[in-house]
Amino acid sequence: MKNNQSSPLKVTYTRVAECLFRNDSSGVYYALVKKSGKQIRRSLKTDDRKLAERYLAEFREKVDRLDIGQGKARLTFGDAADLWLESMRAHLKPSSALRREVSIKQLRPTFGELPVRNITRLQCEEWAKRRSPQVAASTFNNERETLKSVLDYVMREGLIMENPALVVVRRRLGKVNIIIPSRDQFTSIISTLRGLDERYWGAADLLELLAYSGMRKGEANAIRWAEVDFERGCFTVTGGDVGTKNHEARVVPMFPVFREFLERVQAKTQKGSASLVVPQGTAKKALEAACKLNNLPHFSHHSMRHFFVSNCLEKGVDFKTIAAWVGHKDGGLLVAKTYGHLRDTHSYEMAKRITL
Repeated sequence: MKNNQSSPLKVTYTRVAECLFRNDSSGVYYALVKKSGKQIRRSLKTDDRKLAERYLAEFREKVDRLDIGQGKARLTFGDAADLWLESMRAHLKPSSALRREVSIKQLRPTFGELPVRNITRLQCEEWAKRRSPQVAASTFNNERETLKSVLDYVMREGLIMENPALVVVRRRLGKVNIIIPSRDQFTSIISTLRGLDERYWGAADLLELLAYSGMRKGEANAIRWAEVDFERGCFTVTGGDVGTKNHEARVVPMFPVFREFLERVQAKTQKGSASLVVPQGTAKKALEAACKLNNLPHFSHHSMRHFFVSNCLEKGVDFKTIAAWVGHKDGGLLVAKTYGHLRDTHSYEMAKRITL
């Protein structure tokens, strides 16, 4: 039986310069470069000769940086991820390192056994399409950032020319509904804990420390009396051995209510300068109990930091100053985005008091 199907047209190329070829049908230019006896071809995605020559020069620079020795050519993503994490561990907080480990574990089924040189943009896109609907936006973004970082590391080592994970777009995070205790609710929590036996007093101290200073829990757990300067009226937040979230210490003014709290705790403990201000490491169970007894929402340690910021806003403190106090490096953008509605609400409430 005669086959009436026509055979596909053969694509032909014309060499126009060293390493530069043009597709005869489309006019698009291609680069063909040799490295260690291997030919590497890449479309330059233009039919403009001058642009093609510029893109060719950039492409040749990338090829020159490639290290395609036989051993490295077989490096898998899983092995590369282990090498990258080890190189980064000294710069990551334990919680951040753990988060990266979890992300790598989730990436291994898809990329683990693949040689890094063979990972393509299409594979990264397919992973994103499959993975994104399965997990929360924050989880997906952590895995995407880990994938990108590992391949960036591989690119710096000269094993690939470009990072194929750059095609994967971050997901937008949903707006988090922040629950902030009112002054009455906070007072009820502390009074409840103080009214119970001594086992709960340390938890009350920790919650007051968080609420009056604006520190993160890890920072509050690490602050020592040596970092409290009553004479200058300030305290230094270092984060201890782990450090702060942005790895920078900050000096914060001692707010009146915080000074009163510190003086009260110091008179009660009489510990040396190297001692922790509040030795209690967590107030989670005590806080859950106090909220339950008072029929309050489920507040957390971080709710106390929100409580601090909301009080600052009610007192008219600007976003930039609050950001400096709580350790944000963005000049107040995050505070404005997260708490701006509180300032507006307070402003309208204050406006009701104006009479002419």
